[in-house]
Amino acid sequence: MSREDYACSVARSVTGKPWRWRRQGGDSLTESLLDQLLLARGIAAGDLARHRQPTIRDFLPDPSAFRDMDKAAARLADAVQTRETIAIFGDYDVDGATSSALLTLLLRQLGVEPIVYIPDRLMEGYGPSGPALVGLKERGASLVVTVDCGAQAFDALAAAREAGLEVIVVDHHQCAAALPLAHAVVNPNRLDEDELGRAHGHVAAVGMAFLLGVALLRELRRRGAFAAAAEPRIIDLLDLVALGTVADVAKLQSLNRAFVTQGLKIMASGRNIGLAALAEAARLTKAPSCRDLGFALGPRINAGGRVGKSDLGVRLLTTADMGEARALAAELDRLNEERRAIELTVCEAAEAQAAEQADAPLILVSGRGWHPGVVGIVASRLKEKFDRPALVVGEEEDGTGKGSGRSISGVDLGAAVLAAKDSGLLRAGGGHAMAAGLTVAPGGIEPLRAFLHERMAAGVERARQGRSLLVDATLAPGGVAGALCDELEAGGPYGAGWPSPRLAAGPARLLRPGIVGNGHVRGIACGEDGRSFKWIAFRAAENALGQALLASPSDARWWLAGSIKRDEWNGGNAAEMHLDDAARL
Repeated sequence: MSREDYACSVARSVTGKPWRWRRQGGDSLTESLLDQLLLARGIAAGDLARHRQPTIRDFLPDPSAFRDMDKAAARLADAVQTRETIAIFGDYDVDGATSSALLTLLLRQLGVEPIVYIPDRLMEGYGPSGPALVGLKERGASLVVTVDCGAQAFDALAAAREAGLEVIVVDHHQCAAALPLAHAVVNPNRLDEDELGRAHGHVAAVGMAFLLGVALLRELRRRGAFAAAAEPRIIDLLDLVALGTVADVAKLQSLNRAFVTQGLKIMASGRNIGLAALAEAARLTKAPSCRDLGFALGPRINAGGRVGKSDLGVRLLTTADMGEARALAAELDRLNEERRAIELTVCEAAEAQAAEQADAPLILVSGRGWHPGVVGIVASRLKEKFDRPALVVGEEEDGTGKGSGRSISGVDLGAAVLAAKDSGLLRAGGGHAMAAGLTVAPGGIEPLRAFLHERMAAGVERARQGRSLLVDATLAPGGVAGALCDELEAGGPYGAGWPSPRLAAGPARLLRPGIVGNGHVRGIACGEDGRSFKWIAFRAAENALGQALLASPSDARWWLAGSIKRDEWNGGNAAEMHLDDAARL
């Protein structure tokens, strides 16, 4: 390839990467910046209009397109109309908590107060168990809806059926060819799902719960249930859908992007007092952003299931009492601090082990007594640091290991874990492409490692081979301004599957580069026309990027690549670049 084939003619940056255009053909002067961003993220030119401002109306599929959806809605409508006792069995993470809260609030508006059951992570583990479901039957429930779990609960659902308890499964995790015994299994990742259903395999459980709610209201409407009563506005529950979608790292494409875009608007109104109290506890001074959902609100909801009481999140999201909401939010904030301390200890030990596996296709580390509530977070840290899938397993006293994993784009970890389970290497396991959980018997870690290495090596190599730095567009140094931030934000929300824009600015000379804070490298870039902008490379003082910037001669000319962020310290309309990479001309 000639240098002209690379973005900004950068064949090798200071971090050793070639720069390539995210969209074939590079940036264009004939399209708006928003359209450039959409096209670069795979949107067809003829479909730009509805993606510029994604709405639920434009993206919501007919719920009936999903297998068992109509069957589930009809059974749930029967239970609502005859005032049966309904139980909701949710997972202990944010997706499970928001799914449970959404159905709880909807059923309340329909005159039914459900039993909500969230299993204890330490005592019960993931998903429904036979004793838990039978216990709900003994408490009077005749129908259970599992959310964000149940797709692999064969034994538990068999026990429920034997006890005369009907179960509707609402899940999004990968399914086996056989399905558990249930009245209905609503899951876009069923192997027998139709094309439209499969196209929504990236939707989180809370999104599927919302679709079930839409189908339920439609069925009740068909039966005339709202002739003399107001129909609930399920659209008002999109704040929960947005939170669960972002926190579960679901791809922010098509329907999910509409969910989050519209859900953030609902959240800004403060309609859910639990979310408002949590934002207050998280010290958010503005309406929550997509980033706040993933890094401020989500972790606090998760903290209850990780190191505290598993039902705290659902209680917060469904309470109608502001005093209770503030008390629950304060407790979740405290538990989040406790979780961070535990995580730090486990992460240090895990990174020491992982450093010895830096060339393996998969990082697999384990430790006695590692808290199961933080192994998923630590796996995410290892994945980011070593750029390969990572599994972190906490071993119990008897040697049984419970672990969680995170994957890189292009490598289906959930399928690999299911294959290991089918091969007899796991007591339990499942997940989706980017995340998975498992239980391994004493002495089973090394056979599991060998199996996963052999199965995943080629896929990991393909995913990592030729990794380039993808650039959306270029701009002159004077173009780094607050007004540009507004244009870029119009293409959001950004997150998994919908990456934040990366722009390249230059050519520019670097003025006064230096180290600030905790190893950050900061400076000013000045263009040939004398206009300049501030830049910062976080935690870069000791890596190749930071060292190259610090050693730059005063007359050297550079291209700088990164994200443009508003400079909130100074107010006004200023902006700065957060660097990912740099290349000297």
